[in-house]
Amino acid sequence: MTVITRFAPSPTGRLHVGNIRAALHNWLWAKKNGGQFWLRIDDTDAERSEERYVEAIRGDLAWLGLESVGEQRQSARTALYETRFEALRAAGHIYPAYETSQELDLKRKIAAGRGLPPIYDRAALNLGEEDHAKFAAEGVRPHWRFKLDYAAPIEWDDLIRGHQKFDAATMSDPVIRRADGSWLYMLISAIDDVEMAVTHVVRGEDHVSNTALQLQMFAAMGATPPAFAHEALLVGSEGKLSKRLGSLGVDAFREEGIEPEAVRALLARIGTSDPVEPVTDVTRLIETFDFARFGRAPARFDDAELAGLNAKIVHMLDFDAVSDRLPQGMTRAEWEAVRPNLKTIAEAADWWQVIEGDIAGTRDPADAAFLTEAARVAGGIDWSADPWHALTAALKAATGRSGKTLFLPLRRALTGRDHGPDMAALLPLIGRERAMARLGGG
Repeated sequence: MTVITRFAPSPTGRLHVGNIRAALHNWLWAKKNGGQFWLRIDDTDAERSEERYVEAIRGDLAWLGLESVGEQRQSARTALYETRFEALRAAGHIYPAYETSQELDLKRKIAAGRGLPPIYDRAALNLGEEDHAKFAAEGVRPHWRFKLDYAAPIEWDDLIRGHQKFDAATMSDPVIRRADGSWLYMLISAIDDVEMAVTHVVRGEDHVSNTALQLQMFAAMGATPPAFAHEALLVGSEGKLSKRLGSLGVDAFREEGIEPEAVRALLARIGTSDPVEPVTDVTRLIETFDFARFGRAPARFDDAELAGLNAKIVHMLDFDAVSDRLPQGMTRAEWEAVRPNLKTIAEAADWWQVIEGDIAGTRDPADAAFLTEAARVAGGIDWSADPWHALTAALKAATGRSGKTLFLPLRRALTGRDHGPDMAALLPLIGRERAMARLGGG
């Protein structure tokens, strides 16, 4: 069996971090099993779907390195849906209903007042031909519901949650098509999964009850359902669902200088028993991906953890991987000198300015004589070997300074900062003339 997974976003907005996690996990599972990962654009909501969001979804997946074997568009599959719909209607699995949203809301309130579950009472099944003809004459078009089989048990072994069991009699027959003919998610998603031969569906635990309903739809179509894995939802660092997670996406990550490797490394592991590590080789994430390692507790997404992970990954990136994103003229030597102090690649530009540009070094008046002496010494040392240690050794012997009183005034004068890359690596890049000018206050 070829493992086939799919990511099926609706192009009504940008992907958020929860969507990205679902896409990643479907992709990882397909990759681990040598299978196929498909992108399916669920764009049947014509009013809200926009092509710019389709392009954004493609771009986001490309940035994350989640390549698909192909793309399907629900808007191009309406003939298939009509065929399946008519077959299910002819077999008695679908029926028309006419209640307005206000009428349904009233029914739910009455049921709640009687201590009953707020499920649909199937009143539409009692309508006769005359009733349907009357509605048609009045121009009232029906919406369509899938008729659940109350006698059939709904059970499956979820790859994360274990054995699941639902009683169909406690659930409403789901509306699958609106009165205007447009489709709702439930049925056409199941049809697509059948037609695309999807073998595994990885999605959030908020879809568990949807899965219970869809299993009866698969059965009505005479199809074998996919295996399902319902993962715990993401929560913010404060331990609860966060509005920020609903807006945080690839565009925000890129704006903050987060690398795709960091996003993959974090989202592949949070909520599992595996440690979150700075993994740049996605093969390691693929090899260790296992639903058995997923927990039931909410997966905590922490911005600080992502930022820290990103810094560690930046420290591992080779010059060839980032050269096109560095300031013009920056070579491997400069990159390797400043890399250990970067949180994002964009910060390399700041250190390039320190190395090559004009900076305003900070100087304590009490260190004026010391720095004048440092400028004189810098002019006489051998710059072809290790100028930093030659400079500090000569200054220590000449002035008696050591430790912080020796090193900090030099760093401040040479870089304008109290902290930064190893000066032994940085000073040769600054060079003799610039160093002497900065030490001398020029």
